[in-house]
Amino acid sequence: MKGIINKIGYDYDIEIVELEIPTGHIHRVVRPEPKVSPLDIIQVIKSLSARHFFRLHPEIKKEYFWGGKLWTQNHFVETIGNATEEVIRKYVQDQLKIMDKSEKTRSLAPSFL
Repeated sequence: MKGIINKIGYDYDIEIVELEIPTGHIHRVVRPEPKVSPLDIIQVIKSLSARHFFRLHPEIKKEYFWGGKLWTQNHFVETIGNATEEVIRKYVQDQLKIMDKSEKTRSLAPSFL
């Protein structure tokens, strides 16, 4: 999926500065052309990445995505203002580490039925 999103960024002049894909969502820092709205960037990435992913993996679409949708309608956008780009990039880079740590903690906890 990273390769697909990076290609979309290249094709649409959206610089993908950071990209991490933890389970269930995506964190990214992008540097688009100033005239492009954040919502347009999300729509382009979601629609084209889903189309490309399902073209590569039609069996997955048939088995798991009977509605034909890879992404939900939900999204969150924040422009860099109160934090530096470096801080935001570090946050994105650390997301997989945080999730891995959380998963390890959960797997060590006893489960009760």
